[in-house]
Parts: sequence; C-alpha cells; structure tokens
Amino acid sequence: MAIKAIIAGGGTGGHIFPAIAIANAIKKIDPAADILFVGALGKMEMEKVPQAGYPIEGLEIVGFNRSNIFKNLLLPFKLLKSLNHAKKIIQKFQPNIAVGVGGYASFPILRKAQKMGIPTVIQEQNSYAGKSNKILGKKARKICVAYDGMEQFFPAANIIQTGNPVRSNITESAVSLEDALAYFNLVPGKKTVFVVGGSLGAKSINEAILPHLASFVAKDIQLVWQTGKLFYETAVAAAKSYSSHVKVYDFINVMDFAYKAADVIVSRAGALAIAEICVVKKPVIFVPYPYAAEDHQTKNAMNLVDKKAAIMIPDQMAAQQLVNELFSLLQNKALMEQMETNIAPLGNKHADMQIAQIVIEQAKK
Repeated sequence: MAIKAIIAGGGTGGHIFPAIAIANAIKKIDPAADILFVGALGKMEMEKVPQAGYPIEGLEIVGFNRSNIFKNLLLPFKLLKSLNHAKKIIQKFQPNIAVGVGGYASFPILRKAQKMGIPTVIQEQNSYAGKSNKILGKKARKICVAYDGMEQFFPAANIIQTGNPVRSNITESAVSLEDALAYFNLVPGKKTVFVVGGSLGAKSINEAILPHLASFVAKDIQLVWQTGKLFYETAVAAAKSYSSHVKVYDFINVMDFAYKAADVIVSRAGALAIAEICVVKKPVIFVPYPYAAEDHQTKNAMNLVDKKAAIMIPDQMAAQQLVNELFSLLQNKALMEQMETNIAPLGNKHADMQIAQIVIEQAKK
C-alpha cells in the first residue's frame, strides 16, 4: 500500500527545508506516497511548501512569546482551536503516519495523531530538544536526532541518530570553484569569507563586520556578505568604496556557490546551517542567536567546538572579537585544515533518505 503521511511543523526555514527534503525522499522511495503538510498560518511554510509542489493546511497557532508575556494570554485558546482543527485534518486525510519536524505547528497534529492511534515519528534537529518534542517523544515510535546524548530528552530505545536532512541542491551540488568565484565576481587565489546570518540576517554579526570593511581590502581578503533585508541598504552604502573585495546580498539563493567559494564561513548556529556546513566541510566561526528557545544554538555550536570542528563567539562578544578571530583563523592554515578534518565526519548527505526509510517502515507496521 502507498503511504499517506502528514508532515507537520515549520515557522522558520530551519524547519521547512528539512521537512521538504524528507517529503522528497519519501517520494523517491515510494512515488505513489500521498503527503500533506500542516504548518502555521501566516508563516513561511504557507508559501514555500506549495512552491515545492505539496499541499499544505494552516493552523491558527502561535509560539510562546518570550519578549512580550501579555501576547501569550490567547495562547491556550489558540492551542485548543488548533487541536480541534488538527483532529478534523486527520479525520479527512486519514494518514497512516504523522511526522513532526519541530516548530509549534507540529504539536497539535502529532498530539492528536497519538491520541487517535496513528504512529508518529519525530525529527529533532537541535542538540537541546524543544518543549513540544519532549512531550511528544514519550509516545513517538521513533525519534530521529542529529546529536549525541539525546537520551536525556527521549526514550533511548526509540532514538536513531540520522543527522539533519540537507537540501539536495547542496548535497548533490557539482559546482566548481571557478564557477562559484565567477558567480560572485571574485578573484581566484585570494582568501574568501562567507558571512551569513540565516534567511533574515543577523544584526550582531552584521554590526561586527560593518566597521572593518577597509581591513578586508587592506588584507586582500574577499567577503561574500548575506545581510538579510533589514541591513541590506546600510551594508550596500558602507561597501560602496570596497566593491572589489566586498560583495553584499540581502539573500543568496545559490547557497552551494557561496559555500564553495568560501575558505571560512561565519554563521548563526541553527541546526540547518550546521548540517549544511558539516556536509560542505568548511572551517566555521559560529555566533549563536542568544534568544533561541533554551539557548539551543549555543548548545548546537558547542557540540562542534568540543570536537574541535568549529570556533564559537558569544553574540554579545561579536563586536569585539569576531573580525580579529576571523583574520587570525585565515592566517592559521594548520588550524583550518584540522577543522576541516574534524567537521567532515559530522555531515550526513543521506539523512533525508534514512529518515524517509524510517517513516515508511513505521507507516507499514
């Protein structure tokens, strides 16, 4: 029988792109599979999932607001409404498996699926499990994880270490260094840094880079800088005099080109970013986003730092330390090589297929 799967979750690119990668892998194994996504109304997935060719239903759910406690007053009502809506979606679609990829939209669907006796699989992307997944993990058939030590959150017998799914345009990229450098109008043979703060940019990273653009030119180091929309105009104006070395983009669609061109990457420490950087095997300096739930980005980054596979700078120290650390790393060939060697085994190009296989097995049990 062909499987009918609901994939629930979202809220950020970090949840959506792995979810789409899992769906694509299920379709590769079982082309007749029927897949329905469930996300949060008004969030990125409502646009990105249909673009990837899948139907999606939206729940009226919001996450816990850490910066404005009063905004949480309606949370219980929205949760109740979402649970009722989730039940209707399940009754109508009749799935034989529900997959949760994290993000607040996954909770109502998986909670209802478990109550209705439908098998569930969780994909926990971070090294510190989110609240929803901790609750759901008690009754999930399998929990696919990317980090060691996850038995502190989930029943050990149900954990499978798969790594995080990475988009196929990165895992299967055949772009050459020459093409990547040409795309960004860079000169071959010069050191190149790729600075990226997630799809929306990262204020502290951008503000740490901004005053040092002249130093990049003085040291003959090239910079590919994804700023996000909010900082883009500021960065373009500042980089005007340094256009030979500094290339500014609000968003880069061809991430495989940017990774290929880079000698060193500066990045936030979201699970998706880390999974991609492990697959492309590049030296990296992480500046974790300090307001992520349970500070999970710091924990994600430390997992690599402990393996001598990355450098980490706390967000509040970025302005003072980031650029100095970056320039000193670029001069230290031995350290860069050591980081490349240590990060290589942490990437899994086939995580999507592995997770898809687990989902199909559980659906058929």
